[in-house]
Amino acid sequence: MHTNIKKIHLTLKNRYNNLNWWPVDKAYHIKNKTDPRFEIIIGAVLTQNTSWSNVEKALSNIKSKNMLDLKNISNVKINLLKELIKPSGFFNQKAKRLKEITNHINNNYNGNLDDFFKKEMFELRDELLSINGIGPETADSIILYAGKKPIFVVDAYTRRICERIPFDTKLSYDEIQYYFQKELSKVYKKDQLTLVYNQLHAEIVNLAKDYCRKKPYCDDCPLRYICTFE
Repeated sequence: MHTNIKKIHLTLKNRYNNLNWWPVDKAYHIKNKTDPRFEIIIGAVLTQNTSWSNVEKALSNIKSKNMLDLKNISNVKINLLKELIKPSGFFNQKAKRLKEITNHINNNYNGNLDDFFKKEMFELRDELLSINGIGPETADSIILYAGKKPIFVVDAYTRRICERIPFDTKLSYDEIQYYFQKELSKVYKKDQLTLVYNQLHAEIVNLAKDYCRKKPYCDDCPLRYICTFE
């Protein structure tokens, strides 16, 4: 059975409308004249192996100190950074990773995110993956949501849903990503794909939270018509 990714996207869009992911605190950035793209970079690292509610607590701590910008995270003492991001878990590793990526952007781009995101997408991806602690999901989240470049993010929720519907590929990160991008690029124009990938990833996150949980709640699930989970 062929998995119709476009149909899945439209079914979920009908349920969830426009989700406008990734969430950033626009009022904070207007007030402090800071770059919201940096909040996305920080959030992409903090969300590793934790829930978004925990990330929000860590971000709130950082904002309470008016430190949600590249220069301040780069300069802050690491012990204070660990304390601020403690709610996100794995704070020792994540503090080091935040330092790594902010120092990389500072040292190589003079802190200029416009220059950083000007790079060709796959060159930028390789560069991000070369930074300690930045894996495919984190790199692709930064590229899609902060860089606004067309790459599909595969997370644990995506894998879970792919295990439960008739899927035409194996379940490695690269294989799932390739399949989604191949199928969607057949039906959407290149300049539409960034928005489509953004929306579909957000739809999958919401579906996994509402219905396709570890112990699924199948009643009224919009993808029940193709799900094979028992």
